[in-house]
Amino acid sequence: MTEKITSGAGPARRRGQGKLEAQVLAALNEAPGQVTAGWVQERIAGGLAYTTVMTILTRLQAKGAVARERVGRSFQWTPVADEAGLAALRMRRVLDGEDDRQAVLASFVTALSPRDEQLVRELLAQAPEDRKG
Repeated sequence: MTEKITSGAGPARRRGQGKLEAQVLAALNEAPGQVTAGWVQERIAGGLAYTTVMTILTRLQAKGAVARERVGRSFQWTPVADEAGLAALRMRRVLDGEDDRQAVLASFVTALSPRDEQLVRELLAQAPEDRKG
């Protein structure tokens, strides 16, 4: 899904779904607590339609990145993950969809830069003992 953005002059540009999700998550992460979709809509540049914001929030909920609670006739939304958490959820979903996890992880690790490989090693070393092995 993409949303058209018009500036009044020249051709329309489109924002990708990932960028829209990131904008919605950024707005939610700045919220003082649970907020409505209308609150999110007001804080996103580019004038997204309310229905577009609702679609993005619903997709983010399905991905486990946001939670909602019914309050009266509407929902209040809160973030569960930030942009990094959303990227991690995407990576996990891709990995979960593959039959040969070892091959996927091996390919991923061998494609890392030396700096990223070192970072992964450090993060694994810091992982709690119950998460290792």
